Amino acid sequence: MKITRYELKTNNPKSYKIVILADLHSNVPQGLLDAVQKEAPDLIALPGDCIDYTVSHAPQMLPFLHSLAEIAPTYYGDGNHELFTEADIRAVNETGVHFLLDKTTHHEELVIGGLASGFGFEKQGRFKETPPPNADYLKAFSAEQGYKILLSHHPEYFRPYLKALPIDVIISGHAHGGQWRVFGQGIFAPGQGIFPKYTAGIHENRLVISRGLGNHTIIPRIFNRPEIVVLTLKGKT
Repeated sequence: MKITRYELKTNNPKSYKIVILADLHSNVPQGLLDAVQKEAPDLIALPGDCIDYTVSHAPQMLPFLHSLAEIAPTYYGDGNHELFTEADIRAVNETGVHFLLDKTTHHEELVIGGLASGFGFEKQGRFKETPPPNADYLKAFSAEQGYKILLSHHPEYFRPYLKALPIDVIISGHAHGGQWRVFGQGIFAPGQGIFPKYTAGIHENRLVISRGLGNHTIIPRIFNRPEIVVLTLKGKT
C-alpha cells in the first residue's frame, strides 16, 4: 500500500487535506485505518466501488465507514459496483458517512457533490461503454457558489462531460491504474479500453485519479501498488 501525495493551489482562505480511498471492493487492507488516522485529514473522500453489490453482501464495511466518519467528515460517491437499495443508502448514512447520489452538500467554503454512475445500480460488463451521467445534476452542481469538489467514479467522464464545466476538483477511481502499468502507462481500463488515458495522477490541474486499494478481477495488479491518495488543497494561509 503506497501513499501518493498531491497539492493543488487554491484561493480558499484555508488549506484542506483530503484522504482519497477508492475502489476498496468490500475489502479493508490491514493497517488502512491506522494510515488514515495518522494523516489527520480534514476530509475523507470515497469515489465509489467501496462496497460491492449491497450492504448485506459486505456487512463488515459498515463498522469501517463508521470508523472513517469518526476520523473526519467522510463523503462517499457511488461507483458501478454499488448496487444499493434505499435501505443500503440509509445504512451507509447511519454510519455518519455522507452518501452522495447526485446530491450536493457543503463543508465550510467547500461544495461537495457526488455524481452517480451512469450504470444506475446495474452491473457493468468489462467491455461495456459507460452510460452518460445525469446532465441535470451536473448543471445544478455547476451553478453552486463556492469551491466545488465532485466525486465522479468514472474518469472517462472528464473529457466529454466535465472538462467544460466550472468544477474546481474532480476525484475519480475506477480504472485501477490500468491494472498493469508499464513505464507509467496503464494497460486497460473499463470504459476506456486498451492504453487508457485516465488511470492515475492529476490531469489538467483538477482531475485527481486514484489507482485504488482493491481489485475486482482475477487478473492481478502488476507494477501497480494499491494506493492511498492524500490531496492537499493549499489555501492562502
